[in-house]
Amino acid sequence: MAKDYELEKRKFVIGGVAIVIILVYLLRLFSLQMLSEDFKRNADSNAFLKRIQYPARGGISDRNGKLLVYNQPAYDVMVVMTEQEGVDTLDLCESLGITREWYDYRMAEIQDPRRNPGYSKYTQQLFMSQLSTEEFSSFQEKLFRFPGFYIRKRSIRQYRYPNAAHILGDVAEVSPADIEADDYYQGGDYIGKLGVERAYEKQLRGEKGTEILLRDARGRIKGKYQNGKFDQSPVPGKDLTLSIDFDLQVLGERLMRGKLGSIVAIEPSTGEVLCMVSSPTYDPRMMVGRQRGKNHLLLSKDSHKPLLNRAIMGQYPPGSTFKTGQALTFLQEGIITPNTAYPCSRGFHYRGLTVGCHGHGSPLPLVPAIATSCNGYFCWGLYHMLGNRKKYSTVQEAMTRWKDYMVSMGFGYQLGIDLPGEKRGLIPNAAFYDKAYKESWNGLTVISISIGQGEVNLTPLQIANLGATIANRGYYITPHVVKEIQGESLDTTYTRKHYTMVDRANYEVVVRGMRQAVLGGTCRVANNPWYEVCGKTGTAQNPHGQDHSVFMGFAPMNNPKIAICVYVENGTWGATYGVPIGALMMEQHINGKLSPASMHKADMFEHKYLYSPTFYVNGNTEQ
Repeated sequence: MAKDYELEKRKFVIGGVAIVIILVYLLRLFSLQMLSEDFKRNADSNAFLKRIQYPARGGISDRNGKLLVYNQPAYDVMVVMTEQEGVDTLDLCESLGITREWYDYRMAEIQDPRRNPGYSKYTQQLFMSQLSTEEFSSFQEKLFRFPGFYIRKRSIRQYRYPNAAHILGDVAEVSPADIEADDYYQGGDYIGKLGVERAYEKQLRGEKGTEILLRDARGRIKGKYQNGKFDQSPVPGKDLTLSIDFDLQVLGERLMRGKLGSIVAIEPSTGEVLCMVSSPTYDPRMMVGRQRGKNHLLLSKDSHKPLLNRAIMGQYPPGSTFKTGQALTFLQEGIITPNTAYPCSRGFHYRGLTVGCHGHGSPLPLVPAIATSCNGYFCWGLYHMLGNRKKYSTVQEAMTRWKDYMVSMGFGYQLGIDLPGEKRGLIPNAAFYDKAYKESWNGLTVISISIGQGEVNLTPLQIANLGATIANRGYYITPHVVKEIQGESLDTTYTRKHYTMVDRANYEVVVRGMRQAVLGGTCRVANNPWYEVCGKTGTAQNPHGQDHSVFMGFAPMNNPKIAICVYVENGTWGATYGVPIGALMMEQHINGKLSPASMHKADMFEHKYLYSPTFYVNGNTEQ
């Protein structure tokens, strides 16, 4: 009988298809059971409950060991969606003090993968955060009535004092962007949002642990799996010691009450920030707990912008404090010598251009020009530098050289402080002016930058750093607010010296000028019998209102311990607010306290308001 080849071929085809189907099923089963984390997680969840153990967040202290930030217990309500069948919703809402509408909204939010990335109905999801100890005690007694709901013990931040909000920052629940950026986090976790809490998040947060619990067929907890053999203990976060002198910080915030502006003080020899005041400010304790969102909205609506850290984000004309940098540049470039004298008949007058000045002797050499803050002197210096065709072939080349000096002094770019949000300010270059004036410009066109006006903008941090650089006679260390990290060395960024393009001898000349400003010039209010103060005032023109009051200085003159910038918006003359506030701050840090006379002055400035402020303390507001 002849073979039916068609039938024979059909058998092979059918057999091949069957084998392929079996292989596909086997591969799929292998993939689900061996490779898929979702399948494994869902299968494990029937027998195990993996409970995350959260580490204690690192504490934060000031340079003298005063504890500023610590942890206190709080409790989260968690829910496993597959287990909460038959729950009396109204009873649950009443027990937690929430409405049915909020309950429905929260349940929908949990199950929305867009708002809750990584959602799984088999694992614990955050339902309600940060119950107080009293709320927890009341709810725990009824917890057995709500299957699928659990209590997770957490610790939340507590800020001990109503000060230093812009330095310390705050902690809040992670956003979807935070979860996507770092797989350490999951919904309901907390992360540093601002300040040190944000900048040092990885050191402060520690490492999570895991506790594995065994469940029966009904989902009831039967105890630890294999007596905790596979549990992992959490690793606490590292403690931080700040460089901040907290008593100095408190005094600075007192003196700036009712004023807009900033105070920044730096230890010149280390770059450590001794205080950083931004005014207006707020109580950091407002940003803790379930009221954080409400309080954040309240602060964000304040027209005076208390959330803005003016110390590193405010970009202002530096005014006459900038003249010190000009003097150093002109000396180093050989445009002037200490004995070079320029005329100033109440200002700079040339070819129909006038830059006004106040009355003083004329002509003046450099040291008294700094002491009296002569505008004419520094206008002539810049005009001669930008117009010098023996040294520079074009005004663009001269301008580029000038900008290089400014950059070496820490202007025009971020200094790199260990806080988020620092701005760079503005130092114009030749290309900037070529574009603005179509390459038709000269020293007269840009003369205002010589006195810290025009296009020049600096942050208060950069002005304070200028003071530290002069105090060090030619170098600075990148300013930083963290002095020590538990068990770690500071990044070399915060220990390395940055030298400017100016020789030490030229800095000594400028130091003499700043000392004379205190002895008999524009900074006389800062003089005292205990130590030698060097200073420079600034009255920064403000097209939107009263001029800004600025002071930059350091003390003692030799072996300086503090360099400072005080910037008071709309404070008029530098000597009106900047100098006396700076003098009080230096006295507090160097002597460790204020004299009775200085305490009286501090009380006066504390209540000398330039606007009607709203004070945010303990979640309350007061005028």
